[in-house]
Amino acid sequence: MISRRKFLIESALASGSAALAFQSLVNRNALAGSSNASLRAADFGPLVPMKTLNTGEEFLALPEGFQYTLLSKTKTPMTDGKPTPPLPDGMATFNVNGELRIIRNHEVNIALGREGVALSEERAYDSLAGGGTTTLIVDPKKREVTKSFVSLSGTLINCCGGPTTWGSWISCEETVLGLRKFKDDKGVDKGGFGKPHGYCFEVSAYANTNGAAIPLKDMGRFVHEAVAVDKKQKVVYETEDFASAGFYRFLPNKFGELARGGKLQMLTVKNKLGADLRTGQTQETVYEAVWVDIANPDPPEAETDNLAVYKQGTAKGAATFARLEGCWTGKDGRIFFTSTTGGDKKLGQVWMYSPQNKEGGKLTLLFESTDPEILDGPDNVCIHPHGHLFICEDGTREKDTANFVRVLNKKGQISDFAKNIVPNFQAREFAGVTFSPDSKTLFVNIQTPGLTFAIWGDWDRFLK
Repeated sequence: MISRRKFLIESALASGSAALAFQSLVNRNALAGSSNASLRAADFGPLVPMKTLNTGEEFLALPEGFQYTLLSKTKTPMTDGKPTPPLPDGMATFNVNGELRIIRNHEVNIALGREGVALSEERAYDSLAGGGTTTLIVDPKKREVTKSFVSLSGTLINCCGGPTTWGSWISCEETVLGLRKFKDDKGVDKGGFGKPHGYCFEVSAYANTNGAAIPLKDMGRFVHEAVAVDKKQKVVYETEDFASAGFYRFLPNKFGELARGGKLQMLTVKNKLGADLRTGQTQETVYEAVWVDIANPDPPEAETDNLAVYKQGTAKGAATFARLEGCWTGKDGRIFFTSTTGGDKKLGQVWMYSPQNKEGGKLTLLFESTDPEILDGPDNVCIHPHGHLFICEDGTREKDTANFVRVLNKKGQISDFAKNIVPNFQAREFAGVTFSPDSKTLFVNIQTPGLTFAIWGDWDRFLK
């Protein structure tokens, strides 16, 4: 009889390079070791404080053999004359007619006239909202910005999103605030915006200016985080960043034209209706997953209830996760996503969904952290072509503790690739990790004080 461990590994090997990188994440022996040494990898070696090549400032500790430049900093002028907005978050890269372009979110929750992205009522979705995206055109040799401009404005708390396979970025709002004004449980004023929020917006990588902002309402109004596109199944997956969260998929009426609408669904564990996957899970567990329809993806009650869409799914038995954040598509179509506070220690989980057919697939818990020194609060993710998963950390530890960019390697172990050493901001989160189309450069943000970096080195030496 074939063992479950052997079956999982052989399935991963058969499915392609992205899954191959995670073949040993389901290795019980490696993950259940009594010592942290069994979970640590020395692939990159010790991290050394380094200065940027272009400004001489010291922001990151990196492995020997790597170097970096500072691409932009909050408040500095962009080439369109606007100041660089604060709080850079999720982003992706694109090759547009030979140009290297980055579309970058800004997780801003402020109004027009302050340090936001909104420009005017003519170009903004909501002139009272300060979130949106900027586009950077980067010289791939110098790793410096040659042009930068606002590409989406008037949205709110644009946290993450994801690239499509047809040359655009889906920017997601991490809020359902809208027109209604109210005070939260701490007495803080909320709402009072010009339009409802909580939607996804599409930004063309080919645009050279601030484009039209059209809410993709059929993709749901909830506390969005990230999306990942599976071109084989013609599906867009979505994560929800809330204490009680769902994992969603959107079936567009026409793939590549999301504005034409579609059907929203929520993941359900087959034969385990209402499964709570936040705690009590065991690594290498594989669930049969199916999907239930969300009857109304844009319910009016979402204006006052963060979970209005989620509740529709759980009423039909959909599963609950804890704060789903990063989401990325592997080359073989598998979807990797993180639960920032999932697990018995609330230090984070890494999940994988493997589509089998249109009806459903397999859901696997790949990794659950039991020690903050190994992994603390996994957030945005991306995959290097060699198969390693790069993870931005949004740690929950003491305020004076640095955050890292971590790497899950081919042995199922975690290494530290980058450490935040920005003076007075060491505990601020990394965000938006993504590789250039040629995989030679890694781009990443430190959300506060608002820095975007390009990092490069001999990847082949370390990512074997």
